[in-house]
Amino acid sequence: MTDSPRSNDMADARPGSRRVVPVVDQIIDSRELFIATKEIVIAHRGESYRLRLTSQNKLILTK
Repeated sequence: MTDSPRSNDMADARPGSRRVVPVVDQIIDSRELFIATKEIVIAHRGESYRLRLTSQNKLILTK
């Protein structure tokens, strides 16, 4: 996967802020999701799911 340009300004990734994550051919690079955090929340059909990045660089999705 090619590197995409990313902002070095971590203020864009603070909690409660909005940012744009590029989607190329229906692929989101996980590095774009975890710029300044190790956990994100995904809302799906009224439920919340946590996607976490482990210390071993693996992803864990929990409800």
